[in-house]
Amino acid sequence: MKVCGFTFVRNGILYDYPFLESILSLLPICDKVLVSVGNSDDETKQAIQMLNSPKIEIMDSIWDDSLRENGKVLAVETDKVFQAIPALYDWAIYLQADEVIHEQALPEIKNAIECHHHNPTVEGLLLKYLHFYGSYDYVSEAYSWCRQEVRVIRNDKNIFSYKDAQGFRKKPNQKLRVKLVDGFIYHYSYVRNPYRLKNKLTKFHSYWHPNEWIEKNLHHDPKFDFGDTEILTRFQGSHPQVMTHRIKNMDWTYERDLRTQRSPMKHRIRKLVENLTGWRMGEYRNYKLVK
Repeated sequence: MKVCGFTFVRNGILYDYPFLESILSLLPICDKVLVSVGNSDDETKQAIQMLNSPKIEIMDSIWDDSLRENGKVLAVETDKVFQAIPALYDWAIYLQADEVIHEQALPEIKNAIECHHHNPTVEGLLLKYLHFYGSYDYVSEAYSWCRQEVRVIRNDKNIFSYKDAQGFRKKPNQKLRVKLVDGFIYHYSYVRNPYRLKNKLTKFHSYWHPNEWIEKNLHHDPKFDFGDTEILTRFQGSHPQVMTHRIKNMDWTYERDLRTQRSPMKHRIRKLVENLTGWRMGEYRNYKLVK
């Protein structure tokens, strides 16, 4: 049984993605990691080459910047690299460039793949998420973030990236049947220097909206305002080991007095129900859990 990791990145250095750490977190559990590098204005490809791992294979891609509807280009790029995985690999593990697997989750993922390998009713594995915000010390509890998502799939070419590459479906348009794994992906989308974060978000919005929308709706302050509207909790755990150097070299500060934040009543009720029952009210599920 062979496992291939796959991911894509464009301008990873320019927009300060933890793409190298993301790739490194895949290596221990994968026989191969296929990385699609989009046409970049920096040395993203050279940085990946300098990882000097025989497991890593780089493929070049030209992004279609005209695809500006609902982040479709991200799904297109995901499908490109997934379709390039050779048939000799049985399973595939997918990460986006700001997602890192904690090494503590690797045994759980490996065991789940082995356990369900000969069970055709399981088409993928569902992983839990921690969404960091502002710094490495805070986790967002906003219900707009996904609590869990499919990140391990069979190497079945009928599977495709869905909408803006948040998850996957199977042709013609079926939700995948998945098992939940007790392991976390650490999502660092909103953890970077506020000037670089503003540049990244401006570019990111261009995958959804035309230039006119960006000019009208994005503030022209050169740095991102983290504000105080996000509902946060202080993180008490450990980060993936591959993130040690990046965290040590953090070049901005973000502090939040959590005693002053006021959660809306709707949020408090939803949180209470979730804590008591494990059920998240109104949760969007792009998958079917297999019992």
